Amino acid sequence: MDGLINLIGDLVVEAGVDQSNVFRKKRLELPGFFRPTKEWDLLVVRDGQLILALEAKSHAGPSFGNNFNNRTEEAMGSALDLRTAYREGAYNKTVRPWLGYLFLLEDCSQSNKPVRVQEPHFKVFPEFLDASYARRYELFCRKLVRERHYNVAAFLMSDGRGGLKGHYTEPAEDLTFEIFVRSLVAQVTAFGVSKTQ
Repeated sequence: MDGLINLIGDLVVEAGVDQSNVFRKKRLELPGFFRPTKEWDLLVVRDGQLILALEAKSHAGPSFGNNFNNRTEEAMGSALDLRTAYREGAYNKTVRPWLGYLFLLEDCSQSNKPVRVQEPHFKVFPEFLDASYARRYELFCRKLVRERHYNVAAFLMSDGRGGLKGHYTEPAEDLTFEIFVRSLVAQVTAFGVSKTQ
């Protein structure tokens, strides 16, 4: 994920944001509402305003089952924490912070095979029936955006060999890296660039 985060940071700088306002490896903590702080993967902060915060996660097998729930709960909790802290005045008076979620899943037989669900008391939503972990993550990323927890999400898949060379696939046309970057660049162009540039 470091390569993708660095690429995104470089794109932010190319869009006109001063390098001193882009945080990639350190000074990534933001105050939360339900916890003191949370460390994000990339931030843009200019003139005392949080312009954007990026969460980037990956998931490789073999333990897709347990880690799927952990990843989803973490992403939802991070968004809720930041959005609530913003509402309560922890940062920004004029700019609504942009939140992005970038997810990379290992493309393998285990992530692509259908997974059964347990329904001892109530029926699950139909889109989850026999859905692979790849399909579950796609649905999750889409729902994060549609429910307005994140401004945009990208869902990428790559196998062990191709990923090291930068190769990936985009299973969903609404969760592409291009859409993700366009949204991010629009935010930093609107709020992250100094008027003198």
